[in-house]
Amino acid sequence: MGERTAERYVFHWLKKGKGEVNELKNSLDELLKNIKSCEICWNFNDENPCPICRDKRRQHELVCVVADPQDVAVIEKTGEFAGVYHVLRGLVDAGDEDGIKKLKIRELLKRAAANSKPMAKEIILALNHDLPGETTMLYLQKILKKINPKIIVSQLARGLPMGSDLQYADEITLGSAIKNRK
Repeated sequence: MGERTAERYVFHWLKKGKGEVNELKNSLDELLKNIKSCEICWNFNDENPCPICRDKRRQHELVCVVADPQDVAVIEKTGEFAGVYHVLRGLVDAGDEDGIKKLKIRELLKRAAANSKPMAKEIILALNHDLPGETTMLYLQKILKKINPKIIVSQLARGLPMGSDLQYADEITLGSAIKNRK
């Protein structure tokens, strides 16, 4: 949130009075009291482990790595993924060693280790195809293969979106669509 937006919120609450501010405060207190991190996937939920990690019908050997908790909801809406998740809580920022330490990478490596129960057989890197996302994927591919050479590390496919026009596609997207065609 930017400074101007924050300022607008403050003046809005000041105009509304103490009742609405107390209601917001109570809601935030309730949120902090009830929402926790899942000890397995690091998503936010009011249960620990979360319902996805507890679901015996899901493929626990198939782990989809996402940057943020919102990404889990987006993938779940497709109804196409039957595995489990791992939320990094951010992306690698080139040259920021402290930032790497804050991410849930060490926890991912524990899940990918050859002796973990259940052992992950495939890690799907579902990160944005931008510089921080690509940097994170390269970093994770390298260290995941180092700790477990048998693990499959894959990425989401890239290509043209539905309804797009070829003449407006950039060269990288079009090249990826040709290379990863079905």
